[in-house]
Amino acid sequence: MGKTRLAVIGAAGRMGRRIIALAAADPDLMVAAALDSPDHPQVGQDAGVAAGVGPLGVMLRPDLSTPADVAIDFSSPHATDQVLAMCRENRLPLVFATTGISAEQQQRLEALSREIAVLQSPNMSLAVNLALKLAQIAAAALKDHDADVEILERHHRYKEDAPSGTALEFGRVISGEMGQTVHRHGREGRPGPRSRLEIGYHAVRVGDNPGEHDIVFGMLGEAVEIIVRATNRDAYAKGALAAAKFLTHQPPGRYSMRDVLKL
Repeated sequence: MGKTRLAVIGAAGRMGRRIIALAAADPDLMVAAALDSPDHPQVGQDAGVAAGVGPLGVMLRPDLSTPADVAIDFSSPHATDQVLAMCRENRLPLVFATTGISAEQQQRLEALSREIAVLQSPNMSLAVNLALKLAQIAAAALKDHDADVEILERHHRYKEDAPSGTALEFGRVISGEMGQTVHRHGREGRPGPRSRLEIGYHAVRVGDNPGEHDIVFGMLGEAVEIIVRATNRDAYAKGALAAAKFLTHQPPGRYSMRDVLKL
């Protein structure tokens, strides 16, 4: 079996560069295409040089000009419509890691999954996706036991959305089990006694923190916390590469990192 050919979208960004660097060292993968915005200053450069691993013979381009087996998208919502159109046109399975897309874009992504294999996750970390499963188990177990839920997340100063897509996914999974109807983003003033019908979210932006989530199930007299943290961005890149390898063998449909982890 030959190498899996990757098209990396958002290839000049922090995550794109790490994906290219790790893929270049993986004997089962080949970086076939590296895409980014046409006005990015690195377009036209060798993607391997931009990623710090030396020449790969793959130039950063604004469009797909070479065949690929699967695409990984770590770009931005501004590029999502073009990414979906490109994958539809090329019948290219898509690992979609961009967060902050609109409801309309989410609907278009769902429609695309009826034509090609699409794996979407707000966080590609294997540890985070395992923690999501643990949070679901905890939420189901504590549903009728007077538990308050708070979600604290920390990220680097450059992150544009808050709370993180991962924090929101923890909230979605937990409220699906426990039934909270209020998602409160921070507190100030005198909000009064805490309601058990809410999940609280707290976003911290500091330095170069690559990502940290603390899920607190607090009861009277005891508490359970699920803490997951990345020490560098390679955790997300490695998860995305594992997802790409998985997706190349799948029929059209919607997939998640749970499928990769067989949870």
